[in-house]
Amino acid sequence: MWNEFKSFAFKGNAFDLAIGVMIGAAFGRIVDGIVNYLIMPVIGALTGGLNFDDYFLPLSSEVTATTLAEAQKQGAVLAYGAFLSVIINFLIIAFVLFHLVKAANQMKKAEPAPPPAGPTKTEELLTEIRDALRSKGQA
Repeated sequence: MWNEFKSFAFKGNAFDLAIGVMIGAAFGRIVDGIVNYLIMPVIGALTGGLNFDDYFLPLSSEVTATTLAEAQKQGAVLAYGAFLSVIINFLIIAFVLFHLVKAANQMKKAEPAPPPAGPTKTEELLTEIRDALRSKGQA
C-alpha cells in the first residue's frame, strides 16, 4: 500500500499539480497585497481619501457604524467596497495568467522541430542489400 501511495503522490502529474496549487496560493497572497496595499490606496487617494473597504449598505436599521468591521458586529451589511477589491484582485490575476499562458504558447511555437532521426542500423543494412542487388542486376 505504501508503494502504491508513493507512486501516486510522486507521479509527475500529481506532484506537479500540488506544486502548482501551492505557487498559485502564494501568488494569490502577493496579488492581495498589491491590490490592498498599493492599488486601492491610490484609488482611494484619487477619490478624496475614501477607503473602499468601508463602503457598505446596512441591511438592518440597527447598523449605525461607519466602518465595515463595526457594522458587521451590529448586523447584516452588504459590503460592496470589499467586493470591489476582490473583483480588482481577480482581474489582476486573470490578466497576469493570460499573459503567462500567451507567452508559454509563443515559446512552444518558437521551438524548432527536432531534425529527423537518421536511418536505423536495420534500414542501413537493407539499403546496402538493395544497392548490392541493383548492382548485380546491372552487371
